Amino acid sequence: MAKKRIAVLTGAGVSAESGLKTYRDNGGMWNDYDPMVVASVEGWRRDPALVLDFYNQRRSELKDCRPNEAHRLIASLQDDCRVDVITQNVDNLHERAGSSCVVHLHGELTKIRPENCCNESDNYSEQSVIDIGYDSVFLGDLAPNGAQYRPHIVFFGEAVPKMERAIDIVSRADAVMIVGTSLQVYPAAGLYRYAPGGAPIYLIDPAEVKVRDPRIRHIRKVASEGVKECLELIK
Repeated sequence: MAKKRIAVLTGAGVSAESGLKTYRDNGGMWNDYDPMVVASVEGWRRDPALVLDFYNQRRSELKDCRPNEAHRLIASLQDDCRVDVITQNVDNLHERAGSSCVVHLHGELTKIRPENCCNESDNYSEQSVIDIGYDSVFLGDLAPNGAQYRPHIVFFGEAVPKMERAIDIVSRADAVMIVGTSLQVYPAAGLYRYAPGGAPIYLIDPAEVKVRDPRIRHIRKVASEGVKECLELIK
């Protein structure tokens, strides 16, 4: 018998219990930083050193974080189901918890690439993408092709290159779990709409989420508690 296919869509809230700030909530990252300055195409062109420093700080913070119970429970679902995690997060906590199929919609914090390698059709010239762990990157750190290294992050103003892959995953899911996202950041926020008509959709977030869709069952709990409850419903 084929394993049930579960698509897990995650946002910053799934990593909050690990000590990482969310972005749009009160007290979130964008209360302290202007995303158009430190995380946009324009910001990179204007002041790449500032953008590199911003992501160096984020990398340093991630180094001291550990996967929380929500990450571990999502990974444990692989024992019984085919699980694909589609995350808006740039951290590596899903992988460190044991999830083996993770699609990062907005890039990966621990990776860099030459700034002139941005063609998704050849997967960013994959040989040019480097995993640097938690090291810092500075202006003047150049790739072998002579280009400045930049974060392997989807900046504001850039396309989300893995959307087609994510849509395909959701469209074949038997159930969808949405964890820790306000469903305000597009195009990722619309992914759940590609779920098959009969697939249940579970939304885990302690706050009110302004999405009116009769297919969604809202579990108003923090990620770790909500995922635990959701797993009992899915299995």
